[in-house]
Amino acid sequence: MTNPLMAIRAASSVGSEFEELVNLFGGPNVLKHPVSNQIEAHELILHGIPSLALEKLVTHLLVIDPTDAFEKAFGMSERTFQRHKSDHSRTLNTEQSSRTWNFARILTKATSVLGSQDEAEKWMIQPAMGLDNRRPIDLLATAAGTELVQEFLERLDYGVYA
Repeated sequence: MTNPLMAIRAASSVGSEFEELVNLFGGPNVLKHPVSNQIEAHELILHGIPSLALEKLVTHLLVIDPTDAFEKAFGMSERTFQRHKSDHSRTLNTEQSSRTWNFARILTKATSVLGSQDEAEKWMIQPAMGLDNRRPIDLLATAAGTELVQEFLERLDYGVYA
């Protein structure tokens, strides 16, 4: 039987993490859509994350070199980012939107688990023993890799390191 207090704590944590995730993109005004749950996030990704939201996300990075994140995590070249940056009427395609959303989701979860965004970003660019000595940011290139990173963060959050 599930402990009701733990369930409330987990739901509260997920809600605040979701708000932090949306804020990394500059909030609902920049995203041009209300995004308060996973269905709305799905719709946003299908329609394309606005270029300005990607730019806001990149400006929030403290440790990660954006050029390291573009190809591996966002699925685009730095040149493509520059084109998006110069034309805020553009949106990312569905693949880029999905990968960018997942990067921000993992960053938000890592921030929650590790205590600060600075520590989360440092963790994302260092090899992790629990991920076969691979850098979490490199694993974000695929859905399977992203799932591995998410599961690893959940284990860290619950104190299970192996």
